[in-house]
Amino acid sequence: MSVTTPQGFAAAGVAVGLKSSGKPDVAVVVNRGPLKVGAAVFTSNRAKANPILWSQEVIRDGVVEAIVLNSGGANCFTGSFGFQTTHQTAEKAAELLDVSAGDILVCSTGLIGTGDEVFRSKVLAGTEQGIAELSADGGEAASLAIMTTDSRPKRAHVNRDGWSIGGMAKGAGMLAPGLATMLVVLTTDAVLDAAQADAALRQATGRTFDRLDSDGCMSTNDQVTLMVSGASDITPDPDAFAAALAEICQDLAQQLQGDAEGASHDITIQVINAASEQEAVEVGRSVARNNLFKAAIFGNDPNWGRVLAAIGTTQAQFDPYDVDVWMNGVRVCSQGGPDAPREDVDLTPRATDLIIDLKVGAAEATILTNDLTHDYVHENSAYSS
Repeated sequence: MSVTTPQGFAAAGVAVGLKSSGKPDVAVVVNRGPLKVGAAVFTSNRAKANPILWSQEVIRDGVVEAIVLNSGGANCFTGSFGFQTTHQTAEKAAELLDVSAGDILVCSTGLIGTGDEVFRSKVLAGTEQGIAELSADGGEAASLAIMTTDSRPKRAHVNRDGWSIGGMAKGAGMLAPGLATMLVVLTTDAVLDAAQADAALRQATGRTFDRLDSDGCMSTNDQVTLMVSGASDITPDPDAFAAALAEICQDLAQQLQGDAEGASHDITIQVINAASEQEAVEVGRSVARNNLFKAAIFGNDPNWGRVLAAIGTTQAQFDPYDVDVWMNGVRVCSQGGPDAPREDVDLTPRATDLIIDLKVGAAEATILTNDLTHDYVHENSAYSS
């Protein structure tokens, strides 16, 4: 159920001391081919980590031989030294795999500002050890090695008629659009060219990972990568592949939501009858990023007034006195006024469903978020220590 589910891939996860816990912290995923196609999307944060700067150049030709990922240090805001660390990581992997360093993607995750000489030596050692331990069954170990504040690994796969897609993800905080403190590696043994892989990946991430907005904070290190081996020798219908890729991305996005830092509620915000999909997304995000609403959900308080106040900050078309709001199946607001009593709403389950009916069109969108808890504040106040 991971990146080695499809044919043509090997992976490993090793521990080299980047994490004080001693747990695995360097992962390697290698494409054995016959195709060596790759596509990737990156954080839209203007402040990008060194591995992102490197990988953006690597992916330009659509050829990827392998990807090296480390947890336990972001290698972000570490200057030219940090970029050279990324470069040396790719060179080390290329040397051991007998390929070009320009076809090696690199990802890092962890504390921003971490990336000194000790970090470099451990990442390089982990790259060498990981390649030595590559296995067709190494996907599970790799998924463990990319975890940071995650409480559990995120893995998924889909099987179709003779071909498959596998994936692993990490992320438990900074879950916001433009990707979300996440590293995701997707693999497939279907036959695709670089343009097809890129189009399918962008379409899938645009409606899955990019709509996961846990805390409104955008990371510097986010990367979602798709590697194509073509080992099944099957060329799927483009629409069928796009649907399967979106399915696995949605699965992983929901796993990320369910493990968000400190969360006690997983909130699904569905905006319906909007003038456009873009406006539906804008409304959903406004609620997902509203700390008053998120705190109310933490307290099991169906405070629909905070929902209306949040959407009132948007540019979306709507009449504040013609909006309906449902919480966990109960319409608490009708036409901008009270409807069912608040005590009718049960917010004790972790799964929380919010529906906002704008009544101005036929478009809709869904945003995934979480509540704001004491545990979230504690975990992030103590993160660097």
